[in-house]
Amino acid sequence: MLEKIKKSFRSASSKNGSYSVGMIALVICMVIVVNLIAGQLPESVKSIDISDNNIYGVSKTSKKVLNKLDKKVTFKIYAEKDSTDTRIKSFIKKYTALSDKLSVTWIDPVLHPAALTKAGVEKDTIVISCKDTGKTKSVSFDDILVSDSYSYYTTGSSSASEFDGEGQFTSAINSVTSEQTEKIYYTTGHGEATFSDSVTKLFSKNNLMTDEVNLMMTGKIPDDCDLLFMDAPSKDISDDEKTLLLNYLKKGGKVFIILGDSEDETPNLDEVLKEYGMQEADGYIADMQRSYQGNYYYIFPEITATDDLANNLESEMVLMINAHGLITTDPARDTITTTAFMQTSDNSYAVTEDKQEEGTYTLGAVATEQITSDDSSDSSSSKDSSSDATKTSRLTVISSESMIDSQITDTYTTLENLDLFMNAVTANFDKTKNVAIKAKSLEVSNNTMQHAGIIIGIGGVAGSVFVGMKRGYTGYMHRAAIQQDLSAVTAACMMMKRSVFEEVGGLEEELKVAFNDVDLCLRIREKGHLIVYDPYVELYHYESKTRGAEDTKEKVRRFQGEIEYMRSHWIDILKNGDPAYNPNLSLKKWDYSLKVN
Repeated sequence: MLEKIKKSFRSASSKNGSYSVGMIALVICMVIVVNLIAGQLPESVKSIDISDNNIYGVSKTSKKVLNKLDKKVTFKIYAEKDSTDTRIKSFIKKYTALSDKLSVTWIDPVLHPAALTKAGVEKDTIVISCKDTGKTKSVSFDDILVSDSYSYYTTGSSSASEFDGEGQFTSAINSVTSEQTEKIYYTTGHGEATFSDSVTKLFSKNNLMTDEVNLMMTGKIPDDCDLLFMDAPSKDISDDEKTLLLNYLKKGGKVFIILGDSEDETPNLDEVLKEYGMQEADGYIADMQRSYQGNYYYIFPEITATDDLANNLESEMVLMINAHGLITTDPARDTITTTAFMQTSDNSYAVTEDKQEEGTYTLGAVATEQITSDDSSDSSSSKDSSSDATKTSRLTVISSESMIDSQITDTYTTLENLDLFMNAVTANFDKTKNVAIKAKSLEVSNNTMQHAGIIIGIGGVAGSVFVGMKRGYTGYMHRAAIQQDLSAVTAACMMMKRSVFEEVGGLEEELKVAFNDVDLCLRIREKGHLIVYDPYVELYHYESKTRGAEDTKEKVRRFQGEIEYMRSHWIDILKNGDPAYNPNLSLKKWDYSLKVN
C-alpha cells in the first residue's frame, strides 16, 4: 500500500498539489484510526515483553489465580511514580491489567508524607489489600528488584540480580484473599539440613507457616501439624520416633522425607520407608544416559509426575547430584499405593566402593493410603479430622538433598527443582495449590564456571570443583580466584612443556575419554613437577557437545573400564585422600563444604 502511495506522488496530478494534499490527509487519517484502535486494546495485549529475561512475562500459575479471583484487591503504591524504576512500573501496569478485580492507586510520599505514617510503611512500598478478608500484605521495591549482596563483597558494588514482581504479587494476592493457612513442622535432632532462603521464600509465597519440632523432646507430633518434614538427616531416628512416625501415618498424617548422607546405618528410618514400599539402594547413582555434561553423578531424572505434582512444569529439567537410589518394593499393606515421580534411565548404576548394580532407580516417590475412621482409634493428630470420615496418609520421599540445595537452585536458575519440590509439598494439602513463582534472573545465562581444578575422590574417582558457580564469584575462602597447587586440572584448558609431556609418556591410551587428564596430572606430580591452577586464564567451553551422553552399552563398558583403571592404578591416593584437599571437606559436594560426620 505504501508503494502505491509513493507512486501516486510521482504522478502529474500530484505535482499540481491538490492530489498530494488529499493523499497526505488520507495517510494522517489512517494513522489516527490505527492509534485509536490501539488505544482501545487491553494493556495485556499492548505490553510486549522485549526484555532478555522475559521479566514481564506472566505465568499460567498467576493467570489461573487472577482468573479465579472473586474478591477485589487494591494495590496502593507509596512512591514517586516518575522516579520509580521503569521495570517495576511496566510490570505493575501489565500485571494489574489482567483482572478487573485489581485496582491501582499511586500515593506520592513527598506530597503526602502523612500517608506513610498512617499506612505504617516506608516509601517505595506497595500495600496489597483485600477489603472482604481485611488482610493486607506489603511488598517493598527491594523485594521486586532483588540486589545481589554477595557481589558487593566480591566486586565492591551490588546490582539487581533478580526480578520478582510476579512472584511477589501473586503470592500477596493469594495471601490476602485466602482463608486457609497450612503449617509445616520440620524435625531437628538428627543433623538435618536447614532450608535455604529460596525455599523459605517459596513457603512464604504459598502462605505456608513453618516451625521446628524435636520429636525426642516432645514425644508427640503437634496437633496443628499439617505436614511433618525431615530434611536430609545425617543420623538415624530412634525406636520411639519410628513408632511415632508410623502411627502418625496410619492415622492419616502427612510426612515428607529428603534423604541425606549418613556415615552410619539407619535401620529405623529404613523400616519406615520399607513399610511404604521403598528401599534405599547402596551407594550413589550414576546415570550414563541422563547426565550433566558427562558427569554421571549429576543426573537429570525422568519426570513421571502427574496431577498436582506436574502442575506448571514446562521443561521438566531437574538436576540431582550424589543421589541415593530407591527401589520400590511391596508395601506392608495392600491399601498402600507407592508411585514414583522421578526415575533414572535404565542405563544407571548404584555405585559403591565394592560393586556397581545396574538398573532403573527411583529418585522421588509418593506412598498413599486411605484411612477410614474405623482404622484409627485416635484422630486428634489432624486438626480437621472431625469433619472427614476418610483421610489419606501420604509419605513423600526424595532421594537427595541436592533437590533443594541452594548451590544448585540458585546457580541453575532455569531448572525446575524448586517447582517440582513445591508441587510435592502442596500436594499434601487439599485446599492449597502451589502458586509460588521463582524470581526471574537478571544474570547473563551460560556464563558459569565449569572447571576450576579437580579434586581426587569427588564423585568416586575425581571431579571438578565450583561447577556452575557464577562467573566473577570466588567461592569458598576465595579459592576459585587464587593461584594454587592442585593434584589435577582439566584438559579442557591445560598447558605444559613438551618435554614434560614426553617425560611421562603422554596421555594414557586406555583412558579414551574419561580421566585421561587426571591420570596425566598424577603422573606429572610423581615426577616431581607441580600442577598449578590459574584463575586468570578463562575460555568458553561447550563440554561433551560432540561425543554426547554415555547412552550405549559400549560407552558404559568403556566408562566402567576407565573407572577400574583409575582405581587399580591410583588406589593409594583414592584411599588416603587428595593431598591438595583438606580431609575434613566433603567428597560429595563440589563447593568445599565440610564433611558430614
